[in-house]
Amino acid sequence: MQVNTDLSKKSFTLTDEFIISELKPIIEGSMLNIFNRKYSIILSMMFIGLVLIFLLQYKNTSKSNQTSDKDVEVIKIATPDMSFGANASSGSILIDYIYLNKLLEKEFEKDNIKIEWRFFKGAGPAINEALVNNQLDFSFLGDFAAIIGKANKIDTRLLLASGRKIHGYLAVLPDHGYTDLAALKGKRIAVWQGTAAQLSFNQVLDYYGYTEKDFRLINLDFSAMNSALVAKRIDAAWGALPMVALQQKGLVDIPISSADTKSSLGTTQSAFIGRSEFIEQHPELVQRIINIIVQASHHVSLAQHRDAVIHLVANNANYPEDLYRLGFKDITLNEVYSPLLDDYYLNHFKVGIQSAFKIQLIKSDFNVDQWAEPRFVNKSIQQLNYKDVWKAQ
Repeated sequence: MQVNTDLSKKSFTLTDEFIISELKPIIEGSMLNIFNRKYSIILSMMFIGLVLIFLLQYKNTSKSNQTSDKDVEVIKIATPDMSFGANASSGSILIDYIYLNKLLEKEFEKDNIKIEWRFFKGAGPAINEALVNNQLDFSFLGDFAAIIGKANKIDTRLLLASGRKIHGYLAVLPDHGYTDLAALKGKRIAVWQGTAAQLSFNQVLDYYGYTEKDFRLINLDFSAMNSALVAKRIDAAWGALPMVALQQKGLVDIPISSADTKSSLGTTQSAFIGRSEFIEQHPELVQRIINIIVQASHHVSLAQHRDAVIHLVANNANYPEDLYRLGFKDITLNEVYSPLLDDYYLNHFKVGIQSAFKIQLIKSDFNVDQWAEPRFVNKSIQQLNYKDVWKAQ
């Protein structure tokens, strides 16, 4: 085909080849634009569909996670073993009261859920290792061990206070002139490292202007340090109530304790923590556990129960009853076993994190307020009508 045309007195010949070469890109471009528009619409619809499917699955998964309590067969709870006898014991009035009376077992018996208690002689470090390996669901733990675990990215939440203002004591060999920390510079002092005792000791050292480097620290658990003191293989040891028992027997002197500091520095707070995964999947079970602990806290807090609960734990842990009475002589059990995650309690953890980070006991810090999960204990107190039992400190 040929077309002759006269434009501006010039002749042009439009051949088939010319039309094809010139118009083909235009035609193809128009078709591509139409295709792209259709393709974009299809992609948009597919994307919206995928989003809707994802949201539906997420909703169903969340619902399933919160209603799969029937699949739980065992709840695993850990505590340090502080017994000086044949029986397993936490050494804590609150925890032993719950354990010996099988309060959690009775609560979950109707659901065929077993409560597995694990008492760790290795205390905090061993419990943290078990938490890392997902071998535990919950733990009663001293403040420093809980801090170490969280600082090392163990995914836990702080659920309630299980003890507060527990004093630490510096036991020294008698008749050696160890009347203060200055006299102990360069001497052998036993501390159970990685536990609440180490944080307590470091806060007292800082209070008096010393650091761990001023002494020859030896890592021993409470039982081993007691034996080492009696055998005079060390000069001093930092510990809890067992130090007072040795003093009563005339085996050691106690020149310094956390009671000598200001603002409760050097005292130990303990916590009940849980793995975040379990908490997210089974909030109703968690609430029931917290309810039992709060009820137990109320029971041991009452003045009329003081003698009975002290007898209970002392007999189980093989401690002298007078030792507990001496340890709690200046404080009520209502104050010690307040479960509140109040400002005093959380601030203690914040100070503890700063202390541990300052002397490089931990390599990173974290936000305590974000770690704390007070909704369960707050709901318990409201449901059980305990709002006037404990006051924020």
